[in-house]
Amino acid sequence: MGISFTFYRLIQSQISGCISYIITVVMLIFHWLFRYYFAGYNVYNLQDDMIYFCKQTRGVCIMEYQKRFVDTLLTERLQSSGAVLIEGSKGCGKTETAKQLAASVVRFDADEQVKVKMEIDPRTVLLGDTPRLLDEWQEYPQIWNYIRREVDERRQKGQFILTGSATPEDNIKRHSGAGRFSTIKMRPMSFFEKGWSTGEVSLAGLLAGDIPVSESVNFDLGELAEKITLGGWPGVIGAGASEGLRFISDYMSLIAEVDLSKVSNKRRDPYKVTRLLQSLARNISTEVSLSSLSKDTNGSDSDLNNGTVSDYLSALERLMAVDDLPAWNTHIRSSDMLRKSSKRHFADPSMAVGILGLSLDKLTNDLNYLGLLFESLAIRDLRIYADVNGGKVFHYRDSRGLEVDTIIEYADGTWGAFEIKLGIGAADAAASNLVKFANIIDTSKISAPSTLTVVTGNGFAHRRADGVTVVPLSTLTA
Repeated sequence: MGISFTFYRLIQSQISGCISYIITVVMLIFHWLFRYYFAGYNVYNLQDDMIYFCKQTRGVCIMEYQKRFVDTLLTERLQSSGAVLIEGSKGCGKTETAKQLAASVVRFDADEQVKVKMEIDPRTVLLGDTPRLLDEWQEYPQIWNYIRREVDERRQKGQFILTGSATPEDNIKRHSGAGRFSTIKMRPMSFFEKGWSTGEVSLAGLLAGDIPVSESVNFDLGELAEKITLGGWPGVIGAGASEGLRFISDYMSLIAEVDLSKVSNKRRDPYKVTRLLQSLARNISTEVSLSSLSKDTNGSDSDLNNGTVSDYLSALERLMAVDDLPAWNTHIRSSDMLRKSSKRHFADPSMAVGILGLSLDKLTNDLNYLGLLFESLAIRDLRIYADVNGGKVFHYRDSRGLEVDTIIEYADGTWGAFEIKLGIGAADAAASNLVKFANIIDTSKISAPSTLTVVTGNGFAHRRADGVTVVPLSTLTA
């Protein structure tokens, strides 16, 4: 018995050792293959916005979902509409946000079965637990009418969530969608959503007349330049400036080389697209005209006329790569004419940095341009915060040259005027401009502004003796 038991334990030990050895070998092979394949890479996931590969550790960083202001909007819209359409530039986080509430998912750009189902019976694509996420639906725009009919037949709320990084060429989504679809515009992450703002001051509070109070904000130009370079993209959370610049440079190259041609259904010259994107970047936060863009974009050739540039801009709008700020139309006492030109902005100011290939040193050595990027950054955040309460964002300029960077107006008529300045040293001039602007408003036809605010890069939140408030961007939230 002793010999048999000893033999049994010996065999058991040998088997266990072999299994352990095999497992160890497999793990070593996987480890070295992983290191070889991903060596030197930072791989950013533009669809899920949740996974990226860290160069420092050559490992996979799984990021927890970070709450977005759109989460609440999506919940509310699903309770009131049969289908909700989330639109936004590629990589801003649409899919991951939608997945938080979706009960089932179909990817129109990645699921090979979708093509077969669309050819046989498109209605089968819509079958599944609800809300059903239809990701990148614009790949098959004909599905829109099937969704519309399905919503009509089911007569229930919250059936579908649609996400798209481009609008269909024939603008099909505007056809017969009234009463069935609700649309949400999603932008990259704000300072508050990325954890770069303390949230001590709310935009809603400012427009309600609250007196803002905050701690003093530490200000470093290099740190601000890095945050502008990283932008609001969920896929680069935790990355450094060099990784962020590489990411956004690749992002812009993809727009020029692939995306613009795809959305246009015709080949676009990547070199010409790049030149236009660079011109838009140089003219960010300005009202640069179509003819000026055409002139600035032309190189040794002269075939980029106004019509061609206009076509390219339309395609960029459909990609939601650009996000121009419209002019405000209001009542003023003087006979000055109001300008109607929009201000040029990208979906995120980091896109300007990427297409121009600007390092942190170049950014901090050109404070005028850094100021324009900061203005675009602040406007991006103000738009995100205003959306929470249904606000609209504009800019103001009249024929005498009086300008106000941002006007925010709510549906009930409440509105406020905002100037944006990189440093608090410019707050006096900005406040004087806001007071001058408020004095020309015809208050017999429109209410007086609820707030006159200077948004800065540094300082602390307070109300001045002239009634103008000063608020650092890194203390602001919705």
